[in-house]
Amino acid sequence: MSTFQELGVIPEIQQAIAELGFEQPMPVQTEVIPQLLANTRDIIALAQTGTGKTAAFGIPIIQKINIKQLSPQTLILCPTRELCLQIAGDLTDYSAYVEDIKILPVYGGSSIESQIRTLKRGVHIIVATPGRLIDLIKRKTVSLGNVHTVVLDEADEMLNMGFSENIDEILSYMPEERSMLLFSATMPREIEKITRKYMRDPMEITIGRKNEGAQNVRHIYFMVHAKDKYLALKRIVDYYPNIYGIIFCRTRKETQEIADKLLQDGYDADSLHGDLSQAQRDFVMAKYRNHNLQLLVATDVAARGLDVDDVTHIINFGLPDDFEIYTHRSGRTGRAGKTGTSISIIHTKEKGKITQIEKLINKQFEKREIPKGDVICEKQLFNFVDKIEKVKVNEAEIERLLPSIFRKLEWLEKEDVIKRIVSLEFNRLIDYYQQAEEIDEPQESSRRSREESRGKRGERQDNGSRKAEKGYARLFINVGKMDNVNPATLMGFINDNVKGKVPIGRIDLLKSFSFFEVPEEVANKVVSSFRGMYIEDRKLVVQLAQDAERPERDKKKFFEKEYGKKNKKKKARY
Repeated sequence: MSTFQELGVIPEIQQAIAELGFEQPMPVQTEVIPQLLANTRDIIALAQTGTGKTAAFGIPIIQKINIKQLSPQTLILCPTRELCLQIAGDLTDYSAYVEDIKILPVYGGSSIESQIRTLKRGVHIIVATPGRLIDLIKRKTVSLGNVHTVVLDEADEMLNMGFSENIDEILSYMPEERSMLLFSATMPREIEKITRKYMRDPMEITIGRKNEGAQNVRHIYFMVHAKDKYLALKRIVDYYPNIYGIIFCRTRKETQEIADKLLQDGYDADSLHGDLSQAQRDFVMAKYRNHNLQLLVATDVAARGLDVDDVTHIINFGLPDDFEIYTHRSGRTGRAGKTGTSISIIHTKEKGKITQIEKLINKQFEKREIPKGDVICEKQLFNFVDKIEKVKVNEAEIERLLPSIFRKLEWLEKEDVIKRIVSLEFNRLIDYYQQAEEIDEPQESSRRSREESRGKRGERQDNGSRKAEKGYARLFINVGKMDNVNPATLMGFINDNVKGKVPIGRIDLLKSFSFFEVPEEVANKVVSSFRGMYIEDRKLVVQLAQDAERPERDKKKFFEKEYGKKNKKKKARY
């Protein structure tokens, strides 16, 4: 394995990074640093977040700066304020023993006048978000005429955030004779367009496979009914007592709702999304980085550029539609050589996404069952006992108080003291899980495989004998695919003709009839709503699935009773 000295890093930078805990170069650093020190060719580096990319480009950039030329020589573009500050801070740390080097972070949400004053005094390296940099260029307060190196960090995320035109404009102010370094976790088509447009014969360095997930991250999924997702989230969080995680949600509204629920239920949680002001976001991030928050509930956009090395778990409260976003989410854990876990809470319709993500990241997901209440309580209890065993006792401060404490508790046996300490900590948790119902796992088989299976047996054999999910009743309806029915139209049809919104569970569509599931308490109401209804000249039949199993002679009597001539003829809205 190479050392930083063997890679050509100067002693001043070696001293600084050694004090930061750098021992051996990481793979991306081994590949990139010698190339950047040796020549000025364009480079595309594909590697996951947390693999040491900032040092890979930051160390050679610092080493190649001409200190005597007090004008911008290197520009680093990144998608968010948080990442901008993180990179500028890292470069400052790497250059601690390089005299007189000037590094300036340029970003929105802070005083532009202060940034202008610093630019006038002269800087060597600018780390910027695209929007604020364009403002400064238009004010003619920054010149990029002497820039010889431009770095696009998290390039895929910048394009996802709509910065493509901004990047085009910024690059138009730079000399044609410059080198470009593009660092990205994934390689979407938009990145390929940039490489064709702005890079000359770039060298491509790939750590792992393209779009591959981080090596130190385990991928787990739990399958639940959609209505149980929040309850499942609580159990998962409780199952990992020392979790320090990020929960990703799809929308701002969902993010705030989940954070509020967690707070109400006693968890150290807060939200991070686009509806917050910059000051609010900074406050939340400061709490999270200082470990005053255990759980950060965030949208993908708000969490971009989030750089925290010791995140233990990522929880996907639903999978993203863009699977490359999953790569970014999971890359927030397992950083800097540490291990991490990416957990997804999904329902049956999202199972196909798991398969597609597995192909993208070249890793297999582990399927887990939602932890039982007794298992959670046991794990929390032993974690608490472990903390008691390892707690550091301040003998000097506590010694004067011990005699009074001993007198107060002398009537209790050792076992009683232990029981009371444990009960004081865990009564709430134990009471909750004693009363909580266990979460049922839905059937995982796909509708397509069920239909294929039925096709082999013949439609006549699928007469509703399949058991409904717990708490649901299975109903038969005499419309199917030949009536141009699909799940959406069937759900709409039911809710158009039944008063009040009816939750629809599993739907099985066949050629001439279908089965659908509704909560048991509304099953009779649904059946009654369709009595005497016709679709054109055809009588509509909706009944409990087990009634569809009756022998033909019983069926005739049943239909005469339920749908006989005495019933008033109603026309169904379909």
